[in-house]
Amino acid sequence: MALVPYVENQLPALSKLHNSSAQFRFANHDLHLTQDWKKLGVAAVVWDAAVVMCIYLEMGKVELKGKEVIELGAGTGLVGIVAALLGAKRVTITDREQAMDFMSANVKANLPQDTQGSVAVSELTWGEGLERYTAGGYDVVLGADIVYLEDTFVQLLQTLEHLCSDTSVVLLACKIRYKRDTDFLSMLKQRFTVEEVYYDKQRDIHVYKSWKVPPQRDL
Repeated sequence: MALVPYVENQLPALSKLHNSSAQFRFANHDLHLTQDWKKLGVAAVVWDAAVVMCIYLEMGKVELKGKEVIELGAGTGLVGIVAALLGAKRVTITDREQAMDFMSANVKANLPQDTQGSVAVSELTWGEGLERYTAGGYDVVLGADIVYLEDTFVQLLQTLEHLCSDTSVVLLACKIRYKRDTDFLSMLKQRFTVEEVYYDKQRDIHVYKSWKVPPQRDL
């Protein structure tokens, strides 16, 4: 979500993120994702949470075929690309305006021509302009490593509530770094049922599945 440039060598442990590209194989396709840490910062590199989300999607635990899918804070677009390759009817890949050209290039470079028509790249700043997105119009909402800026938590929750119907599924892949990360999960649990469905020990990434809590009916 946030486009935060970093000074090179500021975080030497993350040196792989300075590479100009990252390669993966998902859904029987070789994917080559362009990265641009210097220009766009955290939004323009593939984080472990995105990789783990793709691993989980490949397991087939959540049905994607024929579904309307939206990815929030997509960055490089990897997760949305993989969702499309796994058969989603339509995938909307979103992030802030500055990332649009970057994401579009990755989508075009990694999706077969006959699949590109089912994928849209769209600007979405959480909590703003939500009327451009159909309320309750998505079967699956995806987010990889989007829970890290406390100032965005209220807007992120508002966005999830808008996008989801009573039958929608939210998948969040998270690295729990700080107390504020669990604070967001507590906020989410006030409106959604939340359960951990996968944990990648090597990368220390949790995948949470959520769905709206049914409204209480008056007796």
